[in-house]
Amino acid sequence: MQVRDITNFLDTLAPSSLQESYDNVGLLVGDAHSVCTGVLCCLDVTDAVLEEAIQKGCNLIVAHHPMIFGGVKQITPNDGTGQLIIKSIQNNISIYAIHTNLDNMLDGVNGKMAAMLGLSKCSVLLPKPGILKKLITFIPEAQVEQVRNALFLAGAGQIGQYSECSFSSSGQGTFKAGTGTNPFVGSEGVRHTEKEVKLEMIYPGYLEAALLLALKNSHPYEEVAYDLMALGNTYKGLGAGILGELAAPMMADQFLRRLAEVFKTPVVRHTTLLSQPIQKVALCGGAGSFLIETALRAGAQAFVTADLKYHDFFKAADKLILADIGHFESEQFTIDLLQERLAEKFPTFAVLKTSVSTNPVNYLWHK
Repeated sequence: MQVRDITNFLDTLAPSSLQESYDNVGLLVGDAHSVCTGVLCCLDVTDAVLEEAIQKGCNLIVAHHPMIFGGVKQITPNDGTGQLIIKSIQNNISIYAIHTNLDNMLDGVNGKMAAMLGLSKCSVLLPKPGILKKLITFIPEAQVEQVRNALFLAGAGQIGQYSECSFSSSGQGTFKAGTGTNPFVGSEGVRHTEKEVKLEMIYPGYLEAALLLALKNSHPYEEVAYDLMALGNTYKGLGAGILGELAAPMMADQFLRRLAEVFKTPVVRHTTLLSQPIQKVALCGGAGSFLIETALRAGAQAFVTADLKYHDFFKAADKLILADIGHFESEQFTIDLLQERLAEKFPTFAVLKTSVSTNPVNYLWHK
């Protein structure tokens, strides 16, 4: 097992192309071709986490938050990040970050939060724009189904809860094979007319490389004709936050106590409690203040997130309950998510969860 075997799988779980522009995901430190001795999953890479990886024989750390965020101009022991980079290199430990790309997946960070709360009927709160594309290709009639099935297998043709969606129309294609070609039908130097089917299907752009590989491997023609088109349609499978429903309505105080229990936090900062029961809940792991208005428009009765500022609480306008459960608290189950997915994919390989709490926030109780 090499480091790249793990990281390649993680890139299918949450493609790096889905990261936000300010982010820094992927393999940040290490050699992808080195042998992997074990994986340690965490939220943050700290010195204590590095020590744990060393002690447990794990030479790959998979972290949610990137250890290297901005530009690094020097790597010295005088800087906290520099110390971590030096220590990881000295001990041959690779560091991989899977951050906003995992946030943007429906079954990612927010999906795990929703599952812990028992939410159902979940959908992305703010879909990411510019995701959907359309593939159009032309296939001899007899080979249409083999190509169609290969494209479905590669992930194309999903519209909401409907899969294997496509459209086909019949027509005639013409081509003249040049010198040195090996045409599937027709002959060199002679224009050939073939009954073909025009096949169309949509797909999320991050699947494009896999889709084109499937197309070329399944298509009978030596040169495959196809068009790729960007679409303005909204793709609801990717984006920020989640909207879902509780199994049964809860009064506001009961809901807040439930949050404290599930997310193991001694403090929930919140707006004024409203009298109506809560059933429709929006949530966003980490800093989610940018989604307050979106949650209001979606009809959420509560919005659970973290890192809210004083003036953010006014945006609720007594129309929903804002609940700040803390950044670490909101994302803590991401460690379980990563460990579960990796252990499922590599059942005979050592995939561990950190035992180190990297929460930098402490609470003082005073009466």
